Amino acid sequence: MRSVEAAQCFGYSAGAFRVLCHQFRHDPAKRSRFFRQPQHGPQAAPARDRVRNLAIALRKRNLSVYDIQRELAQAGHRISINALLVLLREEGFTRLPRRRDEERPSTIKTEAAEIADVRQLDLSPRSFRTTLAGLFLFVPLLEGIDLAAVVRAGRLPGSKMIPAEQAVRSLLALKLLGKERKSHVMDLVLDPAIALFAGLNVVPKRSYLAAYSSRVDHRANLRVMDAWFQQLEAVGLPHGSSLDLDFHTVPANTAAEPPEKQYVSSRSRRQQGILVFLARDAEQRVFRYANAGIPKAEQAAEILQFVKFWKRHTGHLPGELIFDSQLTTHEKLSELNRQGILFITLRRRSRKMLGDIYSRPPSAWRRITLDSLTRTFRTPRVLDERVTLRGYDGMLRQITVIDLGHEEPTVLLTNNFKIGPAALATRYAQRMPIENKISESIQFFHIDSLSSMAGLKVDFDLQLTLMAGSLYRLMAQRIGREYERAQPKKIFHNLLDLSARVEVEATRLVVTLDKRAHNPYLVASRLTDNPTPMPWLGNKQLVIQFA
Repeated sequence: MRSVEAAQCFGYSAGAFRVLCHQFRHDPAKRSRFFRQPQHGPQAAPARDRVRNLAIALRKRNLSVYDIQRELAQAGHRISINALLVLLREEGFTRLPRRRDEERPSTIKTEAAEIADVRQLDLSPRSFRTTLAGLFLFVPLLEGIDLAAVVRAGRLPGSKMIPAEQAVRSLLALKLLGKERKSHVMDLVLDPAIALFAGLNVVPKRSYLAAYSSRVDHRANLRVMDAWFQQLEAVGLPHGSSLDLDFHTVPANTAAEPPEKQYVSSRSRRQQGILVFLARDAEQRVFRYANAGIPKAEQAAEILQFVKFWKRHTGHLPGELIFDSQLTTHEKLSELNRQGILFITLRRRSRKMLGDIYSRPPSAWRRITLDSLTRTFRTPRVLDERVTLRGYDGMLRQITVIDLGHEEPTVLLTNNFKIGPAALATRYAQRMPIENKISESIQFFHIDSLSSMAGLKVDFDLQLTLMAGSLYRLMAQRIGREYERAQPKKIFHNLLDLSARVEVEATRLVVTLDKRAHNPYLVASRLTDNPTPMPWLGNKQLVIQFA
């Protein structure tokens, strides 16, 4: 057989096979390696063989591999789950079918809570301790908000056991507590405080919470958002005229909301996700609008849908919109201009544009001074000019800013020809907190936590996030200057992560907060000055006092 044919038979190239032949002929030291017998692994498994008979006997008692491992450990034999699986396969055992609770061996099990049923709510006098006392501090804030009216306006589903208002209160409580997964509600089912806040005997379980969100459709979410917007106006959280807009992709794993591939900035990649449009009030620093499940084909037009929403609720158009270059198209910018809406956005930088910018003589640039005292680069250079863009009717103002500490220049587009370059650059820089606000919603309100065993629909979860964020904003206003700009996570951990003794009396619910270093801030907020009626709890008066 020729060397080429032999090489092909054994998967070698012709050149490599000739090298092997040369080594075999001329290197006696290597010749013995060509016919070395391969070393086989151990033919016995001491760890499995030592417990084989005992494991077989335990499996015949209908025990799972985890039960068998526990029994063997008690007998002094340590073996891994994988080794047990291999042993049972070798002996011809298949996987056990799902067993009922009474078929399982007697072990320590979690205590089962009662079934949530408003008709079983016990308001008889009693006393207990809780670690969720911070929830009751939101009751005075909710006094001016008719949550029942919001639920009715949204036409949310309910039942005789769990009415719609109690269901929403349960879910809102989880948001206010910053629970990362809705399945973590199982940690709270035996705490009476969250049940009293919701107006139930016990808080609903994770299976109910997931099923409830699936019953709330997109139109119901929009109705809830409309009603909540109106309620905020009545409790001292008026809307501003300048709004920051942005898109965010929520990674999704649910068949109920078939997602498209979207860019996820936190992971720097495209993946299946739900596209969410968010509008943040720049003056009140709170989200006012959220819409989820926007198809790619409608992404550019979502800004016009928001304008319609804003005009319907406030009676006038937004005064100013701030957003980045990916939010919409030039055609939609032209539509905003025709409606008389001022906007500031970024322009996408092309290689040709950068070449043109860097070719400008020094005399074309003007140095400005930014008002912020905390900035390192306070004196950038700007180029103020008029430009035309394809798809946009008329002229646009283009502000190019360099020496801001960035590698490439910042190019701003606006239809506001009156504001100065320094004020324009400062205003767009103030838009950046919307990124922090989205990050805060991910970190504390967990709008990205959809891998839960009880994952809520993105749309409904967003509306709960808007409601919880507004309540934290009201809380920050009441506490005062020290926490006026604090994020919900800081407010919760410093002020609301409280333990207390709760006493249910005939006409009152008395919550005595334990001593804590930050309690003087709660005293100064005056949230605890007067009793607060709780109509959903037999019209009892909530009295909050300090130990």
